[in-house]
Amino acid sequence: MGNEYAIQKPKASIEPMKINAARMTNADFAKLSSFIYQQYGIKMPPIKKTLLESRLHKRLNNLQMSSFKEYIDMILKSKQSDYEIISMVNAITTNKTEFFRESAHFNFLSSHILPAMSEKNNKQVKIWSAGCSSGEEVYTIAMVLNEFCEQHSELDYSILGTDISTDVLDKALTAVYPEERLEGIPLFLKRKYFLRSKDPVKRTVRVMPQLRKKANFSRLNFMDASYPINQTFDVIFCRNVLIYFDKTTQEKVIRKLCEKLPKGAWLFLGHSESITDMNLPLEQVKPTIFRKI
Repeated sequence: MGNEYAIQKPKASIEPMKINAARMTNADFAKLSSFIYQQYGIKMPPIKKTLLESRLHKRLNNLQMSSFKEYIDMILKSKQSDYEIISMVNAITTNKTEFFRESAHFNFLSSHILPAMSEKNNKQVKIWSAGCSSGEEVYTIAMVLNEFCEQHSELDYSILGTDISTDVLDKALTAVYPEERLEGIPLFLKRKYFLRSKDPVKRTVRVMPQLRKKANFSRLNFMDASYPINQTFDVIFCRNVLIYFDKTTQEKVIRKLCEKLPKGAWLFLGHSESITDMNLPLEQVKPTIFRKI
């Protein structure tokens, strides 16, 4: 990006596409899908075998491996922090998001939660976007909070974004997006919080520094026994993430999220996610909006 945004250009590399003839056997798939489920909670039914195979072909190319058996044997011996494990997770995870996705949540945040916090003389609003993907949710929250705090100067805010994929975390930290991704954002917010590239060919924008400095990003695996986050939050967004887990895993994840919520704090889930029949310290206030009890 260079001077076009008046920011430092992030390093990037583009590798040529290659063709890999390796095929994943049913035994390979069973072994790898079991590992992925145990370590990351992600369900991989047999119908996903072709998808998993295609997503990992590039990894075999880069490592100059000719079989999935060789690759899987290496993965099973790797530590969670090893480069190839991280690269595999980046390859297999699905990341779909957008600005102001499920906008009712942001309306509720600005019309109910923030005014109540202001009346109680809270000084700092702390929000966690758990499963933040490439950052659109984080910066949507930042816009909502910044708009409110401009009218209530006694409040300040901070946002934590976490994800298992380092690829999307890099994108979130850089905060550069194609212009078409801003279609759901009101025009006055676009003009206020985004810098357009001076290169008309690129048609990209970058989030303004005043929002970027309010956000921190970190890698987190929902399957960890506990979450190494030394703070609690007023609101946690964990939306459209639990759909990739089975119900038992969902309940375990939400319970660990609840440990980071004090009594009266809020949890937002995605529109297709439910906590019905789960034993959790939450009460439902609206569909997909819950409060810690």
